[in-house]
Amino acid sequence: MSAVPSATADLAAPLEVRLARFPAQQIVTTAHQTLGYREAGTATKDMLPLVLLHGIGSGAASWVQQFEALGAARRVLAWDAPGYGVSTPVAAASPNAMDYADVLRGWLDAMDIERCVLVGHSLGAIIAGAFATAHPQRVAGLLLLSPAVGYGAAAPELRESKRDQRLAMLAELGPTGLAEKRSANMLSAHADDTSRAWVRWNMARILPHGYAQATHLLAKADLAADLARFHGRTAVAVGADDTITLPSACDRLAQIARTRLQIVPGAGHAGYIECADAYTAIIETFCRASAGLRSH
Repeated sequence: MSAVPSATADLAAPLEVRLARFPAQQIVTTAHQTLGYREAGTATKDMLPLVLLHGIGSGAASWVQQFEALGAARRVLAWDAPGYGVSTPVAAASPNAMDYADVLRGWLDAMDIERCVLVGHSLGAIIAGAFATAHPQRVAGLLLLSPAVGYGAAAPELRESKRDQRLAMLAELGPTGLAEKRSANMLSAHADDTSRAWVRWNMARILPHGYAQATHLLAKADLAADLARFHGRTAVAVGADDTITLPSACDRLAQIARTRLQIVPGAGHAGYIECADAYTAIIETFCRASAGLRSH
């Protein structure tokens, strides 16, 4: 893995120190897949667990501020998606959303989580939507943050073009170069230097094979179709300054999900990093509305 530039490492250091409270762990599922994850809080009979799914250029570590804020009251878990960190890649070279949803089911089984509040950011929203559609009884609530729609409903030429452009960029730049070139797009102009460094730090740690598989997933996915089939509690939120998953596109998804789009002022695509307090409040409110707070 390429070294992270020293300036980025220095700025990210305070968050790395905080992350140490939530060390990387791993578990092997019954399907013999290794899943890496981080966890905060403890299971209680009153609170449903909260499960966080990261986007294509990130990882479990990116949620450190949510671990700190939400782990005091409930069990909070974030995985490294298949092909990220130590997590076993999915078997298919060109996977679809259900390939990842099946791995998610196996991980939740291994973690003894029967039902949860599921949060997906960007590409993680695609995986969350596929899982919720396939296993609605296991999802108390589905919260999508800056959800990627996928190109599954687009013309084949556009799907292939988007896929090939991203794969070519990965091949040319590698994870560290990709982080330097792409990380600024993840945040608004209001983001502080620490947030910028944290996005770069996480993006620089992606693994090329896992990122390439996720690129194929993005090309094939159709989150809108999954949301049309899911009838559980759903919410959608996006940063007002998100230039990757535009508020207009997120609003169309919210309408399909029969909910009202929440727009966070001053936030970009990785809003849960640069506007952590606002996003943590959205997550906590949604958990409570989704029976995250159980009655005795």
